[in-house]
Amino acid sequence: MTTRRKIMVTSALPYANGELHLGHLMEQIQTDIWVRFQKLRGHECHYFCADDAHGTAITLKAEEQGISPEQHIDNMHAAHKAVSEGFLIGHDNYYTTHSPENRELAEMIYQRLDANGHIAKRSITQAFDPEKELFLADRYIKGACPKCKTDDQYGDNCEACGATYSPMELINPVSVLTGATPVPKESEHYFFKLPEFADFLKQWTRAGHLQDEVANKVAEWLDADLQEWDISRDAPYFGFEIPGAPGKYFYVWLDAPIGYIASLKNYADQNGIDWQEYWSPDSTAEVHHFIGKDIVNFHALFWPAMLHSAELRTPTKVNVHGFVTVNGKKMSKSRGTFINGQTYLAHLDPEYLRYYFAAKLTNAVDDLDLNLDDFIARVNSDLVGKVVNIASRTAKFIAKAGGEMSAEPADAELWQKFTSAEPAIAEHYEQRNFGKAMREIMALADAANEYIAAAEPWKMAKEEGRKQEVIDVCSQGINMFRAIMTFLKPVTPLLAERAQDFLGETLSWAEPLAYRGGAINKFKPLLQRIEKDKVDAMIEASKEEATPKATGPLADEPICDEIEFGDFAKVDLRVARIAKAAHVEGADKLLQLTLDLGGETRNVFSGIKSAYKPEDLEGRLTVMVANLKPRKMKFGLSEGMVLAAGPGGSEIYLLEPDSGSQPGQRVM
Repeated sequence: MTTRRKIMVTSALPYANGELHLGHLMEQIQTDIWVRFQKLRGHECHYFCADDAHGTAITLKAEEQGISPEQHIDNMHAAHKAVSEGFLIGHDNYYTTHSPENRELAEMIYQRLDANGHIAKRSITQAFDPEKELFLADRYIKGACPKCKTDDQYGDNCEACGATYSPMELINPVSVLTGATPVPKESEHYFFKLPEFADFLKQWTRAGHLQDEVANKVAEWLDADLQEWDISRDAPYFGFEIPGAPGKYFYVWLDAPIGYIASLKNYADQNGIDWQEYWSPDSTAEVHHFIGKDIVNFHALFWPAMLHSAELRTPTKVNVHGFVTVNGKKMSKSRGTFINGQTYLAHLDPEYLRYYFAAKLTNAVDDLDLNLDDFIARVNSDLVGKVVNIASRTAKFIAKAGGEMSAEPADAELWQKFTSAEPAIAEHYEQRNFGKAMREIMALADAANEYIAAAEPWKMAKEEGRKQEVIDVCSQGINMFRAIMTFLKPVTPLLAERAQDFLGETLSWAEPLAYRGGAINKFKPLLQRIEKDKVDAMIEASKEEATPKATGPLADEPICDEIEFGDFAKVDLRVARIAKAAHVEGADKLLQLTLDLGGETRNVFSGIKSAYKPEDLEGRLTVMVANLKPRKMKFGLSEGMVLAAGPGGSEIYLLEPDSGSQPGQRVM
C-alpha cells in the first residue's frame, strides 16, 4: 500500500435557480466514484460542494415566486441535497456560497488582491433598465441583430448568423424584464488584473494540472492576450458587498469558487481541522476539481491567478469532462430527455445510472451519450446477468452443504487472474478511466461465469461422493464474486452493502485481495432488472414536467396536430353580415342564417340556437368559411360555416370582427 494521501475533492457548484439534471449528476457521480475509490484504498479523502447562490437571476426568480432570495436559495439547497443523496453522492459537506465563511474568505482574498496591486477601477458604460432600475446582463436584452437583422436575439451574439456585438448595438433593444428600452449608463467597476498573470498561467497550465487537450485550448486564450476581468456588479444585487465600496458587489463568479474553500472551512470548524492544511502555499495535501468544459476559463485562468495573488496554493488537478447527451442528441424537454434527478429517482434505481455512466466515462473531455436502449441492455447484462448471477447460481450449493466455504481456491490459476488484475483496475480508477475499469471487471465476471458453467456444480450435486467438489467450485465462485464486488464498490455502494450482508464481511481494498473460506449468509436477490416500461414512464414524466399544465379550454380540448401553411391558406375566411336569422322548423339546435358577403348572399344552417335568438343576430357582423363545400341537409343546402367558440349549450360565442370591417373582406 502506498503512503496515505490527504485529498480534498470538489465538483462544480450547481446554480441555485433550477433542479439538478443528468448533466449535474454525471459530474457528481464521476466525482463520487473517484472519492469512494480513494477512501476504499485507505486514503484521507473529503468531498466538498455547495450551491452557487448569488446573482441577479436569484433575485428575479425569488420575485417571481413572491419570496425572499434567502428563502429561494434555502428551498433549492434542500432540493439539490435530496437529489444528490438519492444518487448516493457522499459529500462530506454540501454547503452554500451565501454563508459567513464564504463572505469572510471572499473579503480576505479580495483584500490580498488589492494589497498586491492586482485590482483596477474604471468607469464603463452598460445597458440599464430605467423601469427596473437595474443594469442588464446580456441575456436580459433582446433585439434585432445589427448584422443580419434577425429579430429576438440576445445581447451578445446572434443565433441566426453567429455575429457578436455589444447589447446597445442591437436594433430596437428591449429589456426582457420589463419591455423598456435600455439606456446607456456609466458606472465605476472593479477589475482583476488577469493579464499580469500571463507568464504564471502559461507555466501553470502546462505543469500537469490540466488534461493536454484542455491545456491546448487554454493556450489559445493565452496567446490571444488576456483581458482584465470585471469582478464587480452594481446594486441591486444578491451577493456580498465589496469592502469599502458601498453599492458595489462581488460578481457571482468571484465568490463561487471560493465556495469550495468555504465548504471545507465550515466542515473544518466543526471537526477540529484547520482549513489552511489544504490551502496554505506549503500544503502537502492534494486538491482536485471536477468540472464541465463550459467553465474551464474560470477554473484554469481566473481561479489559479487569484489564488496565486492571494498567496494560497493552486489546485493539484482540474479534471474536465464533456456534456451529457441522450440518444445521441442534446437533452430536450419536448422529447422528454431533459431528465431531472428527482424524476429519474421516482422511476429507477440510482445505481443503474451510476454504473452506466462509469462504463462510459473516460479521463478525456468527451461528451457522454445516455442511449436508453443500451442503458437497459448493459445494466441488465452486466450487473444482473453477469455479476449477481455468479452469487445466485453458487450460494445455494454452499447453503445445502452447511454454509461453509473452502479455504483454498479450487483453481489457483484462475484466482491469480483476479488478483493480478487488481493493480490495473486500481490505476484505471486513479486516472478516472472508469470505462476501462468496468471492462476489466466485466471480463473477470465473464471468466467466473465460464468457470461455473464448465464445472456444472448443479450436475455434480446430483452425483454421489462429489459434495466437496461442489463446495470447492462454488466457494471459488463466491470468492470471485467478492473480488468483483470489491472492485465495483465505488460505483455501486448499495449493491456492495447487500453483497456484504450476504458475505458477512466488509469489503476492503486497502490491502491486496485474499481468498477466504468460512460461513456465508443466506442469499437474497441483490438487484432487479431494468424494465423498459419504467424507462418509458420516466420519459413521459419528463415531457409532462416540461409542458405547463393546461387549465380551462386547453385542458378540455388540446390543440390539434400541426398543419402546413399551405393547408391553412386554402381556407377562405370572409367577413359577413347576418342579413336575416330564423328558427328552423323541426330542428332543436339550428338557426337559418342569410349572410351578406357584399355582393352575394349565402344560406347557412348553424347550431347556435341554444345561445342566440334570431332577432338578436340580424345586422351583426361575423366571420364565415366562404369556400366550404356546400352540404345538403334535410332542411336545405348549407353554403358555408360561421365561426364561434365555447363549450356549447348557452356558452356559444359568435366571432365578431372589429368595427370598420366590411362584408366580403378576407380575414388574414
